[in-house]
Amino acid sequence: MAKPLWRDLVTHSNEGKYGEFSKNFSSSLALAMDQVAAGHQFAHSELARNLSEEFDALGTIRRGEHVTVLFRQRSTKKPGEWLGRLVLGYEDGQLRIFGASIF
Repeated sequence: MAKPLWRDLVTHSNEGKYGEFSKNFSSSLALAMDQVAAGHQFAHSELARNLSEEFDALGTIRRGEHVTVLFRQRSTKKPGEWLGRLVLGYEDGQLRIFGASIF
């Protein structure tokens, strides 16, 4: 369940489509995100616009009602690897993203 959501985030980040990028966010994450700042990040971040479509799931941890999935993420422009983090849970009976980041 996590891989398709992560794949969508990578695709929409590369395309700079914030609306599509955030479509599966929980209501609390959507409210916390500043669309102007996020749009600026998409426009100016070489990493955020050049994520490789190939990634590896590294593992999961459960905390309360949420599951965190860790990914090995690469860039098409920068050498090296990054750690991706996706926090998933249910909101109103639907699987939603409660956190997403790349370190």
